[in-house]
Amino acid sequence: MTYEHQDDPVELLARLVAIDSVNPDLVPGGAGEAAIADYCGEWLRARGFDVHRLEKRPGRPSLVAVARGTGGGRSLMLNGHVDTVGLAGYDGDPLQPLIRDGRLHGRGSYDMKSGLAAMMIAAARATDGGTLRGDVLVACVADEEYASAGTEEVLETFTADAAIVTEPSNLEVTLAHKGFAWFEVEIEGRAAHGSRPDLGVDAIAKAGHFLVALEEHGERLARGEAHPLLGTGTVHASVIRGGEEASTYPALCRITLERRIVPGESAGTVHAELTTILDRLAATVPGFRHRLHRGLHREPFEADREAPIVRTVLRHAERALGHPPVIRAEPFWTDCALLDQAGIPCLLIGVDGEGAHAATEWADLASLHRLTDVLTATVADFCS
Repeated sequence: MTYEHQDDPVELLARLVAIDSVNPDLVPGGAGEAAIADYCGEWLRARGFDVHRLEKRPGRPSLVAVARGTGGGRSLMLNGHVDTVGLAGYDGDPLQPLIRDGRLHGRGSYDMKSGLAAMMIAAARATDGGTLRGDVLVACVADEEYASAGTEEVLETFTADAAIVTEPSNLEVTLAHKGFAWFEVEIEGRAAHGSRPDLGVDAIAKAGHFLVALEEHGERLARGEAHPLLGTGTVHASVIRGGEEASTYPALCRITLERRIVPGESAGTVHAELTTILDRLAATVPGFRHRLHRGLHREPFEADREAPIVRTVLRHAERALGHPPVIRAEPFWTDCALLDQAGIPCLLIGVDGEGAHAATEWADLASLHRLTDVLTATVADFCS
């Protein structure tokens, strides 16, 4: 198959990097996704896609661009997020794309405007002739760096027979990743003047018992049964707040913790684990009182290796790379889990590079071209 749309993925990546799309939930005052959604929408519309703008949260749009097939074929969604982390502390100008030694530098170049550029061009190339039977959907989603509200909003309206998320993966195929659950534990004390230990209960000291127990729980998890790709779940205390002043017994100490979970675990199982720990402390530590609150949680993900989309991507990746691609898993969470929970078989593959959330960030341009080729061939094959 030949393609008349010969757009350059490097040029598109540079244009995307130059657009400020900092997630305002991460950085107050961040630009948000409106400007980059405008650009992507215009780019895709000019190439014949029907562009749907979803914006339940004003200023935080996601796009789904659809190229309708002739009918009777499988549909495929390419999913990538348009938001980035903050610009502060970046070495150099984060919005000035710089090409040097086969790499494009700039905020979001690696995470993940490279994947965004590759999937947009691949979709345009593969659908250019109008001969595919299945629909091709390009989902440019907001808010992945914080709460994934964008993909959640997309899934309220759109579905597909399969999906590919183009987060960076060094051209390796990601078939599993961990989930996470955030909890807040409140340890209650009793405020009193620092000279009155007979009246005061030190909530911070009581919290120390919980922190020791939490560390022991993490050690037990590390010794437990490991997932073949992901290893074991983990837990850590992230934030601790307590006390008012030096001469007062603290009445409250709050501990925010994160539990990374693997397939077979869930926010519910974590809640049960923490409840057991806290109840044991309440029974053994005099004056130990607590409250447990569940926060944001996201489930882990694991793909079926025999799913048609997995086999199709592996086949075309092997052709592009000259060898079977590495199968990997990620310790972090991605939108794959939301797609999978919505009944859409999916996987993750993206470019090579470094610097996600770091002071310098770059994408390898040779891998960008290879990824574009893999996605183009996959779309043409899967949706034919």
